[in-house]
Amino acid sequence: MRWFAIKIIFLLSLAIFVSYSIGEGATRIVVVGDTGTGERAYAPGFMAVQKAMRKQNADALLHLGDFVYQPEFFPTSCPDRYVKEIKETLSNPYPIKLFIAGDNDLPPKKWKPKASGCWDKIDPLDSGFDTPGPRAMEGTRVIGNAIIGVINNYPWRDPTSWLAPRIMEAREKGMWVILAVHEPAITTAWYLEKRNTVLKQLNALKPDLVLAGNQHSYERFHPMSPVEEGVFEIVQSVSAQYRSGEGTMHIVSGGGGATFKPFADQQNKGKHIAPKDVFNALAKRALMNHFITLDVSKKKLEGKVWRICVSNDPDDEWDPRWKADKNFWQSIPLECDGKPEGVSVYETFSLSRQ
Repeated sequence: MRWFAIKIIFLLSLAIFVSYSIGEGATRIVVVGDTGTGERAYAPGFMAVQKAMRKQNADALLHLGDFVYQPEFFPTSCPDRYVKEIKETLSNPYPIKLFIAGDNDLPPKKWKPKASGCWDKIDPLDSGFDTPGPRAMEGTRVIGNAIIGVINNYPWRDPTSWLAPRIMEAREKGMWVILAVHEPAITTAWYLEKRNTVLKQLNALKPDLVLAGNQHSYERFHPMSPVEEGVFEIVQSVSAQYRSGEGTMHIVSGGGGATFKPFADQQNKGKHIAPKDVFNALAKRALMNHFITLDVSKKKLEGKVWRICVSNDPDDEWDPRWKADKNFWQSIPLECDGKPEGVSVYETFSLSRQ
């Protein structure tokens, strides 16, 4: 009986320690984008990413869109093998899952002829919204100490009218505000000018964090102020530790298994190279398979970016690079070059309340 009591005390102490280690009352959300289901993606990367994500014992999964990369032009159906893999790896393992529709998930169009058209089969695999938005594929869900607002990119419409009241209510309850879209409002990967449209509208809502996918890379920007006449201010921190209210942090996370495409400046693609003030706002970026964990408590939002390095077999049919035979790859490194196979922390960041 004595040893039984000691064992119970030990297990209770361990549980308390684990809870404290991720923050008092914290909820863990794992975030990933652009995963590798389908023949056009990098299957070894996706398998390693989803395996590592499952070990995080997350309370919820937030997927930033583009689940399937199928090889055909204008497909007429969505093969069940794609949906089965998504269900087994990205739906069943998580108590709560919130999915965003990416352009590759929607029906094919002239400007996106290889889109899979799988969204109607993928959407039922997630947990849905607490309160839907005015259009399909958008709405809000409360997860722990955060409200997550999902905004439909196709087509983009200013979400202020329906989202601002929900954000105000969440703020009154002391919640963190996280917005999620598929296409980023700001990026150095393939720059499109959005500062007076999407970026201005999102920053005006003053969320703590905006998450996006679409670009097959990782980028984190310093918190920035609302946009006024195309100009925004940033708050830099070498330690990546910031205070709540200093601005909105934008993160692009598209390293779930899609092949990597070099940043525009690495390709010398002039009109798609981001301007100087956007580069000044950039804190970190890398071409790598990765995912993010967010530990969200009342006083702190802690992020950890997990780098996934896969063994590079020269005889393997898979290659993590988009158009791997292009000459520009000879001078463009991947984050995992020269690093051992495995899972490691790439960087951490945090937002804290006083």
